[in-house]
Amino acid sequence: MAFFKSLVCLAVLSAASAGVLHGGHGAGIYAAGPLLAAHGPAHDEGLDYYAYPKYHYNYGVADSHTGDVKSQHEVRDGDVVKGSYSLVEPDGSVRTVEYTADDHNGFNAVVSKSAPTIHHAAPVAIAHAAPVLAHAPAPIAVAHHVAAAPAVPLASVAHHAA
Repeated sequence: MAFFKSLVCLAVLSAASAGVLHGGHGAGIYAAGPLLAAHGPAHDEGLDYYAYPKYHYNYGVADSHTGDVKSQHEVRDGDVVKGSYSLVEPDGSVRTVEYTADDHNGFNAVVSKSAPTIHHAAPVAIAHAAPVLAHAPAPIAVAHHVAAAPAVPLASVAHHAA
């Protein structure tokens, strides 16, 4: 029994002394180091690079599963942008927007719309079948069964002659 008491005592002492073990290193000191090199000006006047803006792109989508049909085309040459895009509206009409943008005229767009192209089919006459008359079985009456109360013997009544 003394062995177990000493074992428990050692376990408690080792658990109490467990923790972060310091390796003898002191805490680090953080400070800004000396400035080794001076920075140049924010904008070097000797190097002025100007990329002339010029691009051309287009794309198109024609998804027969979702019915999504659209396209776009755009060209930029310097400060002049020209382009157009089109899409199919839910009614089947095509909306087309042609636009230009420049420093002199600003942004200008011309919208045009074609007539609907979806043709609705003529309504189809639906033939209704005659009602089916069939013999159905009569509903079954539901009877609730109640258990009979157990028989209780009557107390015997004694008549005494007087």
